[in-house]
Amino acid sequence: MTQPIYAIGDIHGQLEMLEEALERIKADGGPEARVVFLGDYTDRGPDSRGVIELLSKGRDEGRNWVCLLGNHDRMFSMFMEDYPRNDARLLVGYHWLHDRIGGVETLQSYGVEVPDGIRIYELHAEAQQAVPAHHRLFLERLPDYHQEGELLFVHAGIRPGVALEDQNQDDKIWIRQEFLKDQTEHPWMVVHGHTQIPAPEHRGNRINLDSGAGFGRPLTAAVFEGRQCWVLSKEGRVPLLPA
Repeated sequence: MTQPIYAIGDIHGQLEMLEEALERIKADGGPEARVVFLGDYTDRGPDSRGVIELLSKGRDEGRNWVCLLGNHDRMFSMFMEDYPRNDARLLVGYHWLHDRIGGVETLQSYGVEVPDGIRIYELHAEAQQAVPAHHRLFLERLPDYHQEGELLFVHAGIRPGVALEDQNQDDKIWIRQEFLKDQTEHPWMVVHGHTQIPAPEHRGNRINLDSGAGFGRPLTAAVFEGRQCWVLSKEGRVPLLPA
């Protein structure tokens, strides 16, 4: 029998939703279940700090967890460097603290407010005092993909036609249309998030688990046995079939 592996879509600071998802996984697969988190732990939701604390503590305690890098996690990590950087994949005029990105909510979860008129160097100094070193280290060390059996877990997707070893990180955490529109068969079922949709979907060659928790919609947890996928509901497994 194929050993099940679980995955959780984009969390975006929704600690209570994450705890509920982990309880569903525990009920289905037990406390030692293998779980892959697809990235975007921070921004938009109310408790990015709590999410990172739960995940980093779980990994430190030896939980069977794989935590992947999302683009929002990298933006947070870049801001926390000694000299804060802005991700070059953002649109001109956007930055991590832009209203549509969610960095303000992340800093607020650490007790750092972002008042009008504050300069970046001042805010950065406050953030460096408030964000624990082990949270920064957790973000810095996140891998950008995980391949296991017939499944490839990655935050955003892959560039079609490019070998896995030649994929770049920008694509793995930022790509959209080039990947989403491609219908060719990949060497694996690609399990991803990043592009929020109303409900998880199976597109034959890929499965998207970002159901919009960052915008207040439910967080998706799923279980895989080979390429077969079920979404975990309160009542148990619900098959996720190709659309």
